[in-house]
Amino acid sequence: MLKQQLNFKLSQKLSPQQIQLMKLIQLPTQAFEQRMKQEIEENPALETGKDEQRDEYDYEDDYDNRDSEAEFDDKNEINTEDINVDEYLSDDEVPNYRLQANNYSADDEDKHVPYAAGISFTQHLKNQLNTLRFNDNEYEIAEFLVGSIDESGYIRRNIQDTVDDLAFTQNVYTDEETVEKVLRKVQDLDPAGVGARSLQECLLIQLKRKEATRAVTMATEIIDSSFDHFSKRHYTKLLSKHDISEDDLRDAIDVISHLNPKPGGAYSGNTRMVEHVIPDFTIKIADGELELSLNGRNAPEMHVSRDYSDMLKGYKESKKKTKEQKDAVMFIKQKLDAAKWFIEAIKQRQQTLMVTMSSIMHYQKEYFLTGDERNLRPMILKDIADEIEMDVSTVSRVANSKYVDTPYGTKLIKEFFSESMKNDQGEDVSTREIKKILEMSIEEEDKKKPLTDEKLAKVLKDKGYPIARRTVAKYREQLDIPVARLRKEI
Repeated sequence: MLKQQLNFKLSQKLSPQQIQLMKLIQLPTQAFEQRMKQEIEENPALETGKDEQRDEYDYEDDYDNRDSEAEFDDKNEINTEDINVDEYLSDDEVPNYRLQANNYSADDEDKHVPYAAGISFTQHLKNQLNTLRFNDNEYEIAEFLVGSIDESGYIRRNIQDTVDDLAFTQNVYTDEETVEKVLRKVQDLDPAGVGARSLQECLLIQLKRKEATRAVTMATEIIDSSFDHFSKRHYTKLLSKHDISEDDLRDAIDVISHLNPKPGGAYSGNTRMVEHVIPDFTIKIADGELELSLNGRNAPEMHVSRDYSDMLKGYKESKKKTKEQKDAVMFIKQKLDAAKWFIEAIKQRQQTLMVTMSSIMHYQKEYFLTGDERNLRPMILKDIADEIEMDVSTVSRVANSKYVDTPYGTKLIKEFFSESMKNDQGEDVSTREIKKILEMSIEEEDKKKPLTDEKLAKVLKDKGYPIARRTVAKYREQLDIPVARLRKEI
Protein backbone atom coordinates (compact mmCIF):
# COMPACT_ATOMS: atom_id res chain seq x y z
CA MET A 1 0.00 0.00 0.00
CA LEU A 2 1.43 3.35 -1.06
CA LYS A 3 1.17 6.26 1.30
CA GLN A 4 1.86 9.89 0.50
CA GLN A 5 3.23 12.14 3.18
CA LEU A 6 4.25 15.81 3.20
CA ASN A 7 7.30 16.76 5.28
CA PHE A 8 8.80 20.18 5.88
CA LYS A 9 12.51 20.39 6.55
CA LEU A 10 14.41 23.54 7.53
CA SER A 11 18.03 23.57 6.41
CA GLN A 12 20.74 26.19 6.07
CA LYS A 13 23.50 26.08 3.46
CA LEU A 14 26.47 28.35 2.98
CA SER A 15 27.00 29.86 -0.44
CA PRO A 16 30.36 29.37 -2.17
CA GLN A 17 31.11 33.06 -1.47
CA GLN A 18 30.44 32.63 2.27
CA ILE A 19 32.65 29.55 2.38
CA GLN A 20 35.43 31.43 0.63
CA LEU A 21 35.09 34.34 3.08
CA MET A 22 35.44 31.95 6.03
CA LYS A 23 38.57 30.45 4.46
CA LEU A 24 40.02 33.95 3.89
CA ILE A 25 39.41 34.86 7.54
CA GLN A 26 41.22 31.73 8.64
CA LEU A 27 44.38 32.46 6.64
CA PRO A 28 47.37 34.00 8.46
CA THR A 29 49.28 36.84 6.79
CA GLN A 30 51.68 34.82 4.64
CA ALA A 31 49.01 32.42 3.38
CA PHE A 32 46.67 35.37 2.72
CA GLU A 33 49.32 37.03 0.54
CA GLN A 34 49.67 33.82 -1.45
CA ARG A 35 45.90 33.60 -1.86
CA MET A 36 45.77 37.19 -3.20
CA LYS A 37 48.63 36.49 -5.59
CA GLN A 38 46.80 33.43 -6.90
CA GLU A 39 43.56 35.39 -7.41
CA ILE A 40 45.34 38.20 -9.25
CA GLU A 41 47.02 35.68 -11.55
CA GLU A 42 43.70 33.99 -12.30
CA ASN A 43 41.60 37.11 -12.75
CA PRO A 44 43.04 39.90 -14.95
CA ALA A 45 40.12 42.12 -13.99
CA LEU A 46 41.63 42.43 -10.50
CA GLU A 47 44.49 44.87 -9.89
CA THR A 48 46.55 45.99 -6.90
CA GLY A 49 47.67 49.50 -5.94
CA LYS A 50 45.77 52.76 -6.00
CA ASP A 51 43.79 53.67 -9.11
CA GLU A 52 44.17 57.44 -9.28
CA GLN A 53 41.92 57.83 -12.33
CA ARG A 54 38.84 56.01 -11.06
CA ASP A 55 35.55 57.93 -11.06
CA GLU A 56 32.06 57.16 -9.85
CA TYR A 57 31.47 54.95 -12.88
CA ASP A 58 29.83 51.64 -11.95
CA TYR A 59 30.27 48.86 -14.45
CA GLU A 60 27.01 47.19 -13.41
CA ASP A 61 25.04 50.07 -14.93
CA ASP A 62 26.60 49.35 -18.33
CA TYR A 63 25.28 45.86 -18.69
CA ASP A 64 21.78 44.59 -18.04
CA ASN A 65 21.18 40.87 -17.94
CA ARG A 66 17.63 41.48 -19.15
CA ASP A 67 18.78 42.29 -22.70
CA SER A 68 16.81 40.12 -25.06
CA GLU A 69 18.30 37.92 -27.72
CA ALA A 70 16.46 40.05 -30.27
CA GLU A 71 19.12 42.75 -29.90
CA PHE A 72 21.75 40.49 -31.45
CA ASP A 73 22.14 39.76 -35.10
CA ASP A 74 24.93 37.47 -36.21
CA LYS A 75 24.96 39.13 -39.64
CA ASN A 76 25.58 42.62 -38.32
CA GLU A 77 29.15 43.89 -38.49
CA ILE A 78 30.39 46.20 -35.76
CA ASN A 79 33.71 47.66 -34.68
CA THR A 80 34.98 45.47 -31.83
CA GLU A 81 38.22 47.33 -31.17
CA ASP A 82 37.05 48.20 -27.65
CA ILE A 83 36.63 44.53 -26.75
CA ASN A 84 39.48 42.19 -27.61
CA VAL A 85 37.82 38.82 -27.09
CA ASP A 86 40.88 36.70 -27.85
CA GLU A 87 42.91 38.49 -25.18
CA TYR A 88 40.61 37.55 -22.33
CA LEU A 89 38.42 34.60 -23.37
CA SER A 90 40.39 31.75 -21.75
CA ASP A 91 39.19 28.91 -19.56
CA ASP A 92 42.48 29.08 -17.65
CA GLU A 93 41.48 32.42 -16.17
CA VAL A 94 38.31 31.22 -14.45
CA PRO A 95 38.93 31.44 -10.67
CA ASN A 96 38.90 28.11 -8.83
CA TYR A 97 36.08 29.11 -6.56
CA ARG A 98 33.85 29.62 -9.61
CA LEU A 99 34.37 26.00 -10.60
CA GLN A 100 34.13 24.25 -7.22
CA ALA A 101 32.91 24.66 -3.65
CA ASN A 102 35.41 23.64 -0.97
CA ASN A 103 33.05 22.99 1.91
CA TYR A 104 35.71 21.72 4.27
CA SER A 105 36.54 22.52 7.85
CA ALA A 106 39.87 23.88 9.10
CA ASP A 107 41.04 20.38 10.02
CA ASP A 108 40.61 19.16 6.44
CA GLU A 109 43.14 21.57 4.98
CA ASP A 110 46.42 20.22 3.69
CA LYS A 111 49.36 21.35 5.74
CA HIS A 112 52.46 21.63 3.56
CA VAL A 113 55.71 21.88 5.52
CA PRO A 114 58.81 22.82 3.50
CA TYR A 115 61.97 20.79 3.99
CA ALA A 116 65.50 22.07 4.00
CA ALA A 117 67.50 21.23 0.90
CA GLY A 118 70.31 18.70 1.17
CA ILE A 119 70.97 14.98 1.40
CA SER A 120 68.98 12.76 3.73
CA PHE A 121 70.23 11.54 7.09
CA THR A 122 70.48 7.98 5.73
CA GLN A 123 72.52 9.12 2.72
CA HIS A 124 74.78 11.12 5.02
CA LEU A 125 75.57 7.90 6.91
CA LYS A 126 75.99 5.82 3.75
CA ASN A 127 78.52 8.31 2.41
CA GLN A 128 80.65 7.69 5.50
CA LEU A 129 80.70 3.92 4.94
CA ASN A 130 83.27 4.45 2.18
CA THR A 131 85.75 5.60 4.82
CA LEU A 132 85.60 2.24 6.64
CA ARG A 133 87.09 -1.12 5.68
CA PHE A 134 84.55 -3.80 4.72
CA ASN A 135 84.56 -6.83 2.47
CA ASP A 136 81.67 -7.10 -0.01
CA ASN A 137 79.44 -9.10 2.31
CA GLU A 138 80.09 -6.80 5.27
CA TYR A 139 79.41 -3.71 3.15
CA GLU A 140 75.92 -5.04 2.24
CA ILE A 141 75.24 -5.69 5.92
CA ALA A 142 76.48 -2.18 6.84
CA GLU A 143 74.25 -0.61 4.18
CA PHE A 144 71.27 -2.54 5.52
CA LEU A 145 72.02 -1.49 9.09
CA VAL A 146 72.35 2.16 8.08
CA GLY A 147 69.02 1.89 6.25
CA SER A 148 67.48 0.55 9.48
CA ILE A 149 68.50 3.58 11.55
CA ASP A 150 65.50 5.77 12.38
CA GLU A 151 65.37 9.57 12.43
CA SER A 152 66.46 9.65 16.09
CA GLY A 153 69.60 7.68 15.25
CA TYR A 154 68.57 4.29 16.72
CA ILE A 155 68.30 0.74 15.36
CA ARG A 156 65.13 -0.70 16.85
CA ARG A 157 65.49 -4.29 15.52
CA ASN A 158 67.44 -6.87 17.50
CA ILE A 159 70.37 -8.74 15.94
CA GLN A 160 68.52 -12.01 15.31
CA ASP A 161 65.68 -10.23 13.52
CA THR A 162 68.25 -8.34 11.44
CA VAL A 163 69.90 -11.63 10.41
CA ASP A 164 66.50 -12.93 9.28
CA ASP A 165 65.68 -9.68 7.44
CA LEU A 166 68.98 -9.84 5.56
CA ALA A 167 68.28 -13.38 4.42
CA PHE A 168 64.66 -12.79 3.35
CA THR A 169 64.97 -9.34 1.77
CA GLN A 170 68.60 -9.07 0.64
CA ASN A 171 69.59 -12.72 0.02
CA VAL A 172 72.50 -12.10 2.38
CA TYR A 173 73.12 -15.09 4.63
CA THR A 174 75.12 -14.30 7.75
CA ASP A 175 75.15 -14.85 11.51
CA GLU A 176 74.68 -12.74 14.65
CA GLU A 177 78.42 -12.53 15.34
CA THR A 178 79.12 -10.98 11.93
CA VAL A 179 76.25 -8.51 12.22
CA GLU A 180 77.48 -7.49 15.70
CA LYS A 181 80.97 -6.93 14.29
CA VAL A 182 79.65 -4.73 11.45
CA LEU A 183 77.31 -2.88 13.80
CA ARG A 184 80.23 -1.83 16.02
CA LYS A 185 81.85 -0.25 12.95
CA VAL A 186 78.59 1.48 12.01
CA GLN A 187 78.49 2.91 15.52
CA ASP A 188 81.76 4.70 14.73
CA LEU A 189 79.92 6.92 12.22
CA ASP A 190 79.01 10.51 12.97
CA PRO A 191 77.10 11.89 14.76
CA ALA A 192 78.33 10.14 17.89
CA GLY A 193 75.84 7.66 19.33
CA VAL A 194 74.23 6.74 16.01
CA GLY A 195 73.35 3.07 15.47
CA ALA A 196 72.66 2.38 19.15
CA ARG A 197 69.92 -0.06 20.12
CA SER A 198 69.01 1.66 23.39
CA LEU A 199 69.52 4.92 25.22
CA GLN A 200 72.05 3.26 27.50
CA GLU A 201 74.14 2.07 24.54
CA CYS A 202 73.79 5.49 22.85
CA LEU A 203 75.21 7.28 25.89
CA LEU A 204 78.03 4.77 26.29
CA ILE A 205 79.09 5.20 22.65
CA GLN A 206 79.34 8.96 23.17
CA LEU A 207 81.22 8.63 26.47
CA LYS A 208 83.84 6.34 24.89
CA ARG A 209 84.71 9.09 22.42
CA LYS A 210 85.43 11.59 25.18
CA GLU A 211 88.77 12.19 26.86
CA ALA A 212 89.08 9.84 29.85
CA THR A 213 88.86 12.34 32.71
CA ARG A 214 87.77 11.36 36.22
CA ALA A 215 84.23 12.66 35.60
CA VAL A 216 83.93 10.84 32.24
CA THR A 217 85.22 7.58 33.74
CA MET A 218 82.71 7.85 36.58
CA ALA A 219 79.90 8.72 34.16
CA THR A 220 80.75 5.67 32.02
CA GLU A 221 80.75 3.41 35.09
CA ILE A 222 77.36 4.75 36.22
CA ILE A 223 75.70 4.35 32.80
CA ASP A 224 77.25 0.91 32.27
CA SER A 225 76.45 -0.67 35.64
CA SER A 226 73.82 1.55 37.29
CA PHE A 227 71.71 2.88 34.45
CA ASP A 228 68.44 1.96 36.16
CA HIS A 229 69.38 3.85 39.35
CA PHE A 230 70.54 6.82 37.28
CA SER A 231 67.38 6.98 35.12
CA LYS A 232 65.22 6.91 38.27
CA ARG A 233 67.47 9.47 39.97
CA HIS A 234 68.16 7.26 42.95
CA TYR A 235 71.21 9.33 43.87
CA THR A 236 71.56 7.89 47.37
CA LYS A 237 71.91 4.40 45.92
CA LEU A 238 74.48 5.63 43.40
CA LEU A 239 76.57 7.26 46.15
CA SER A 240 76.51 4.07 48.18
CA LYS A 241 77.12 1.63 45.30
CA HIS A 242 80.04 3.52 43.75
CA ASP A 243 81.42 4.88 47.04
CA ILE A 244 81.87 8.42 45.73
CA SER A 245 81.25 11.91 47.08
CA GLU A 246 78.36 14.15 46.09
CA ASP A 247 80.77 16.39 44.18
CA ASP A 248 82.02 13.44 42.11
CA LEU A 249 78.47 12.35 41.36
CA ARG A 250 77.50 15.89 40.44
CA ASP A 251 80.43 16.12 37.99
CA ALA A 252 79.52 12.77 36.41
CA ILE A 253 75.88 13.77 36.01
CA ASP A 254 76.96 17.05 34.42
CA VAL A 255 78.94 15.10 31.79
CA ILE A 256 75.95 12.84 31.07
CA SER A 257 73.54 15.77 30.82
CA HIS A 258 75.60 17.20 27.95
CA LEU A 259 75.26 14.02 25.84
CA ASN A 260 72.73 13.80 23.03
CA PRO A 261 69.95 11.22 23.61
CA LYS A 262 68.80 11.58 19.97
CA PRO A 263 71.92 11.82 17.79
CA GLY A 264 69.88 11.68 14.58
CA GLY A 265 68.26 14.99 15.43
CA ALA A 266 71.65 16.69 15.42
CA TYR A 267 72.02 16.23 11.66
CA SER A 268 71.06 19.56 10.07
CA GLY A 269 70.09 17.96 6.77
CA ASN A 270 67.37 16.03 8.56
CA THR A 271 65.73 19.02 10.21
CA ARG A 272 62.79 20.91 8.88
CA MET A 273 62.78 24.56 8.04
CA VAL A 274 61.12 26.74 10.63
CA GLU A 275 58.82 29.21 8.98
CA HIS A 276 59.02 32.74 10.30
CA VAL A 277 55.92 33.88 12.12
CA ILE A 278 54.56 37.17 10.81
CA PRO A 279 52.27 38.83 13.37
CA ASP A 280 48.82 39.64 12.01
CA PHE A 281 48.26 42.32 14.67
CA THR A 282 50.35 44.64 16.81
CA ILE A 283 49.42 45.86 20.28
CA LYS A 284 51.32 48.80 21.74
CA ILE A 285 50.99 50.76 24.96
CA ALA A 286 50.82 54.53 24.53
CA ASP A 287 50.22 56.78 27.56
CA GLY A 288 48.82 53.86 29.52
CA GLU A 289 46.34 52.91 26.79
CA LEU A 290 46.36 49.97 24.40
CA GLU A 291 46.64 50.57 20.66
CA LEU A 292 45.73 47.86 18.17
CA SER A 293 46.80 47.82 14.53
CA LEU A 294 46.41 45.32 11.70
CA ASN A 295 49.48 44.27 9.74
CA GLY A 296 49.47 46.38 6.56
CA ARG A 297 50.01 43.24 4.49
CA ASN A 298 46.48 42.23 5.48
CA ALA A 299 45.02 45.45 4.05
CA PRO A 300 46.09 45.67 0.40
CA GLU A 301 44.99 48.33 -2.07
CA MET A 302 42.90 46.49 -4.66
CA HIS A 303 40.50 47.64 -7.36
CA VAL A 304 38.66 46.49 -10.45
CA SER A 305 40.60 46.91 -13.70
CA ARG A 306 39.60 50.10 -15.51
CA ASP A 307 40.35 48.45 -18.85
CA TYR A 308 37.78 45.76 -18.19
CA SER A 309 35.21 48.34 -17.06
CA ASP A 310 35.84 50.37 -20.21
CA MET A 311 35.12 47.29 -22.29
CA LEU A 312 31.61 47.13 -20.86
CA LYS A 313 31.22 50.84 -21.31
CA GLY A 314 32.21 50.47 -24.98
CA TYR A 315 29.66 47.70 -25.41
CA LYS A 316 26.88 49.86 -23.98
CA GLU A 317 27.70 52.75 -26.30
CA SER A 318 27.88 50.49 -29.35
CA LYS A 319 24.75 50.82 -31.50
CA LYS A 320 25.03 47.40 -33.06
CA LYS A 321 25.68 44.29 -31.03
CA THR A 322 26.55 40.84 -32.31
CA LYS A 323 26.14 37.46 -30.62
CA GLU A 324 29.94 37.04 -30.44
CA GLN A 325 30.27 40.39 -28.71
CA LYS A 326 27.65 39.46 -26.14
CA ASP A 327 29.56 36.24 -25.32
CA ALA A 328 32.71 38.28 -24.79
CA VAL A 329 30.85 40.76 -22.61
CA MET A 330 29.37 37.94 -20.50
CA PHE A 331 32.91 36.67 -19.91
CA ILE A 332 34.13 40.15 -18.98
CA LYS A 333 31.22 40.64 -16.59
CA GLN A 334 32.03 37.30 -14.93
CA LYS A 335 35.59 38.49 -14.32
CA LEU A 336 34.38 41.84 -12.99
CA ASP A 337 31.84 40.15 -10.71
CA ALA A 338 34.58 37.91 -9.33
CA ALA A 339 36.96 40.84 -8.82
CA LYS A 340 34.31 42.96 -7.12
CA TRP A 341 33.37 40.09 -4.78
CA PHE A 342 37.00 39.35 -3.88
CA ILE A 343 37.63 43.00 -2.99
CA GLU A 344 34.51 43.02 -0.83
CA ALA A 345 35.59 39.76 0.85
CA ILE A 346 38.98 41.28 1.73
CA LYS A 347 37.26 44.29 3.32
CA GLN A 348 35.00 41.98 5.34
CA ARG A 349 38.04 39.97 6.39
CA GLN A 350 39.84 43.11 7.62
CA GLN A 351 36.77 44.23 9.55
CA THR A 352 36.24 40.79 11.12
CA LEU A 353 39.89 40.52 12.19
CA MET A 354 39.95 43.98 13.77
CA VAL A 355 36.60 43.59 15.55
CA THR A 356 37.55 40.19 16.95
CA MET A 357 41.06 41.14 18.09
CA SER A 358 39.85 44.44 19.54
CA SER A 359 37.32 42.56 21.67
CA ILE A 360 40.00 40.10 22.86
CA MET A 361 42.38 42.97 23.65
CA HIS A 362 39.84 44.80 25.80
CA TYR A 363 38.71 41.59 27.48
CA GLN A 364 42.31 40.85 28.49
CA LYS A 365 43.29 44.50 29.04
CA GLU A 366 44.92 43.82 32.41
CA TYR A 367 47.24 41.21 30.87
CA PHE A 368 48.24 43.35 27.86
CA LEU A 369 49.10 46.25 30.18
CA THR A 370 51.24 44.16 32.54
CA GLY A 371 52.35 41.03 30.68
CA ASP A 372 51.66 38.98 33.81
CA GLU A 373 49.89 35.73 32.87
CA ARG A 374 48.28 35.69 36.29
CA ASN A 375 46.17 38.63 35.08
CA LEU A 376 44.64 36.60 32.24
CA ARG A 377 40.88 36.42 32.71
CA PRO A 378 38.98 33.21 32.03
CA MET A 379 37.83 33.53 28.42
CA ILE A 380 36.21 31.10 26.01
CA LEU A 381 35.31 31.55 22.34
CA LYS A 382 31.66 32.14 23.18
CA ASP A 383 32.53 35.14 25.38
CA ILE A 384 34.03 36.96 22.39
CA ALA A 385 31.44 35.67 19.91
CA ASP A 386 28.60 37.02 22.07
CA GLU A 387 30.31 40.38 22.48
CA ILE A 388 30.90 40.97 18.75
CA GLU A 389 27.68 39.18 17.73
CA MET A 390 29.42 36.70 15.44
CA ASP A 391 29.50 32.93 15.25
CA VAL A 392 31.85 30.97 17.53
CA SER A 393 33.40 29.34 14.45
CA THR A 394 34.43 32.77 13.13
CA VAL A 395 36.20 33.64 16.39
CA SER A 396 37.85 30.22 16.33
CA ARG A 397 39.22 30.85 12.82
CA VAL A 398 40.81 34.09 13.98
CA ALA A 399 42.15 32.69 17.26
CA ASN A 400 43.63 29.44 15.95
CA SER A 401 45.71 30.83 13.10
CA LYS A 402 46.66 34.42 13.96
CA TYR A 403 49.53 35.93 15.92
CA VAL A 404 49.76 39.25 17.73
CA ASP A 405 52.94 41.20 18.44
CA THR A 406 52.81 42.46 22.04
CA PRO A 407 55.34 44.26 24.24
CA TYR A 408 56.00 40.81 25.76
CA GLY A 409 56.66 38.90 22.53
CA THR A 410 54.69 37.43 19.65
CA LYS A 411 51.79 35.30 20.88
CA LEU A 412 49.33 32.93 19.25
CA ILE A 413 45.91 34.42 19.94
CA LYS A 414 44.36 31.16 21.09
CA GLU A 415 46.78 31.18 24.04
CA PHE A 416 44.70 33.94 25.63
CA PHE A 417 41.69 31.62 25.91
CA SER A 418 41.26 29.43 28.96
CA GLU A 419 38.59 27.79 31.11
CA SER A 420 37.73 29.09 34.55
CA MET A 421 37.90 27.66 38.07
CA LYS A 422 36.76 28.94 41.46
CA ASN A 423 39.25 30.18 44.03
CA ASP A 424 38.65 30.04 47.79
CA GLN A 425 36.83 33.39 47.53
CA GLY A 426 34.34 31.96 45.05
CA GLU A 427 35.76 34.09 42.23
CA ASP A 428 36.32 32.79 38.69
CA VAL A 429 40.04 32.55 37.88
CA SER A 430 41.72 31.45 34.68
CA THR A 431 43.30 28.00 34.52
CA ARG A 432 46.24 29.78 32.87
CA GLU A 433 46.68 31.76 36.08
CA ILE A 434 46.73 28.55 38.14
CA LYS A 435 49.23 26.93 35.75
CA LYS A 436 51.50 29.95 36.03
CA ILE A 437 51.45 29.80 39.84
CA LEU A 438 52.08 26.04 39.66
CA GLU A 439 55.05 26.63 37.37
CA MET A 440 56.46 29.29 39.70
CA SER A 441 56.03 27.01 42.72
CA ILE A 442 58.04 24.28 40.99
CA GLU A 443 60.76 26.77 39.98
CA GLU A 444 61.09 27.91 43.61
CA GLU A 445 61.13 24.41 45.16
CA ASP A 446 64.20 22.83 46.79
CA LYS A 447 65.56 20.66 43.94
CA LYS A 448 67.08 18.26 46.48
CA LYS A 449 63.57 17.63 47.80
CA PRO A 450 61.16 18.49 44.93
CA LEU A 451 57.47 18.81 45.71
CA THR A 452 55.19 15.87 44.95
CA ASP A 453 51.83 16.52 43.26
CA GLU A 454 50.14 16.13 46.64
CA LYS A 455 52.40 18.76 48.20
CA LEU A 456 51.91 21.06 45.19
CA ALA A 457 48.15 20.77 45.66
CA LYS A 458 48.60 21.88 49.29
CA VAL A 459 50.81 24.83 48.17
CA LEU A 460 48.14 25.97 45.70
CA LYS A 461 45.42 25.54 48.33
CA ASP A 462 47.39 27.72 50.75
CA LYS A 463 47.58 30.38 47.99
CA GLY A 464 43.81 30.32 47.55
CA TYR A 465 43.40 27.76 44.75
CA PRO A 466 41.77 24.59 46.12
CA ILE A 467 42.34 22.03 43.38
CA ALA A 468 42.72 18.25 43.58
CA ARG A 469 46.01 16.37 43.29
CA ARG A 470 44.94 14.73 40.00
CA THR A 471 44.24 18.19 38.56
CA VAL A 472 47.72 19.31 39.61
CA ALA A 473 49.14 16.25 37.83
CA LYS A 474 47.16 17.10 34.68
CA TYR A 475 48.36 20.73 34.67
CA ARG A 476 51.94 19.64 35.35
CA GLU A 477 51.85 17.28 32.36
CA GLN A 478 50.36 20.01 30.16
CA LEU A 479 53.29 22.22 31.17
CA ASP A 480 55.65 19.37 30.21
CA ILE A 481 57.11 19.24 33.74
CA PRO A 482 58.30 15.79 34.96
CA VAL A 483 57.28 14.20 38.25
CA ALA A 484 59.10 15.11 41.47
CA ARG A 485 61.48 12.13 41.33
CA LEU A 486 62.77 13.18 37.92
CA ARG A 487 63.20 16.81 39.02
CA LYS A 488 65.51 15.84 41.83
CA GLU A 489 69.07 17.14 41.73
CA ILE A 490 72.12 16.08 43.75
